[in-house]
Amino acid sequence: MEIVTARLRLDALCREDAEALFRYRGDPAVSRYQGWKPASVTDAEHFIEAQDGVAPDTLGAWWQRAIRLRDTDALIGDLGLHFLDDATVELGISLAPAYQGQGLAREAVEVMLDFVLGGLRKQRVIALVDQRNSPCIRLLEGLGMRRAGGQADPVMFVLRAGEWLAAPDDASDR
Repeated sequence: MEIVTARLRLDALCREDAEALFRYRGDPAVSRYQGWKPASVTDAEHFIEAQDGVAPDTLGAWWQRAIRLRDTDALIGDLGLHFLDDATVELGISLAPAYQGQGLAREAVEVMLDFVLGGLRKQRVIALVDQRNSPCIRLLEGLGMRRAGGQADPVMFVLRAGEWLAAPDDASDR
């Protein structure tokens, strides 16, 4: 399954992505906020191979999508959906430092929220974020996700389907 936005293409990770995945996921600026860091290109290859055959909406599974620049097909990040139960999906995103701060993460997350809450008709999306990751916290808050709980680490954010689907269609208003 491929999803195309104005600047991005989200699709399956492939074996050729292993080196780029290793580079940005292994970068300390990215890995300090992640639950998984590849130890080698081979480790990244195994991660990609493990995704082979995983379908969206598979309970208990992470469904990982490559984030590519639409014009060049360059892999710049990945976005994962963890299908926790019939109603809830956990979202996670990693973006190479060179592509952060340009609205690309927001573009990728918006289209996935549409897919999960609109297309798959899930009831809520959650995200767990390291409390030091202020850019990600601003991203999620800017998308209308609310903190759930106090000052725990990681910080949990929640977005309910009705909150997202009732938002204006114009993404700039979200």
